[in-house]
Amino acid sequence: MKVSLSLLALGFGLSPLVAAVPLERRALSDADSSTLQLALYLEHLEFALYSGGFNAFDEATYQGDGFPAGFRDNVNVIAQHEATHASAISEVLSTNGVTPVPTCEYKFPYSSPKEFVALANMITSVGIGAYLGGSTMLSDNDELLTTAGSILTIEARHDSYLRAGAGASPFPNAFDTSLSAVFAYNLAQMFIVSCPSPLPIIVLPKLTLTAPTPPLNLQPPAGEGTVLSFSWDPSTFFVDVDPAAPLYIALINQVAKPYFIQVSSTGTGSGTVTVPAGVAGVAFAVLTTFSEGLTEVQLTEFGTLAGPAEVALS
Repeated sequence: MKVSLSLLALGFGLSPLVAAVPLERRALSDADSSTLQLALYLEHLEFALYSGGFNAFDEATYQGDGFPAGFRDNVNVIAQHEATHASAISEVLSTNGVTPVPTCEYKFPYSSPKEFVALANMITSVGIGAYLGGSTMLSDNDELLTTAGSILTIEARHDSYLRAGAGASPFPNAFDTSLSAVFAYNLAQMFIVSCPSPLPIIVLPKLTLTAPTPPLNLQPPAGEGTVLSFSWDPSTFFVDVDPAAPLYIALINQVAKPYFIQVSSTGTGSGTVTVPAGVAGVAFAVLTTFSEGLTEVQLTEFGTLAGPAEVALS
């Protein structure tokens, strides 16, 4: 079936709503409701991640992995922040007659504090990107937009704390990378086992980063010149693609236009690209037939064959 992404793309409005903001006084539009539902979906995911990371290991195990005293307690603080965000969003939705999206069953591939923190950095980067990408969807609701901005800074502080605790730069680049609702939702799917109420957002064909990657799919930083290997299933594409046509990886990174890199085929459904100069932090890769010129919005609406896949660059 051929699907128009633009018909299914929902705006990602931003999560956490603090009690001090009287959002209940203003009726929610349909756009507000859909953006809050996606925000809640991601807040549930983050709470499960951080509460699991706190409960899975004791203080001695965290310190044995090189984290400072008190780091584990602060992981719990982050979890409680996410729980507060989720509770506040649920209250606003319920007050306005909207049934909040329930939690899902999740799976997170980590077996040590170091692996948990590496994964948390990548998942939190998705949340930060979604906040940035969704801010324009709330431009007609000043209360939600202001609250979203205040929460975005807290999410960024969470991520900086995690990175610093792991010995990485807390601010690896000058700009963060925004994400569309469709891309954010699809990135979350790799951690979902099942959901009682999936959101009405399209699930794209999967793009998998196959190298470089250590055990448990926790990818190490891939700087300029690193060869990235990807795999995909051409039979899942929403459009027909000539097998002989060149394919490209579009890297969405910071505030620059996406970088388009031609794929060197390594077989049906697999290929490699080399990380270009100028990218840093976290990037999001999508497979496309376009060689240049598309924005992230256009890649979301019609330009993506498969993806996104998250790539940790620094």
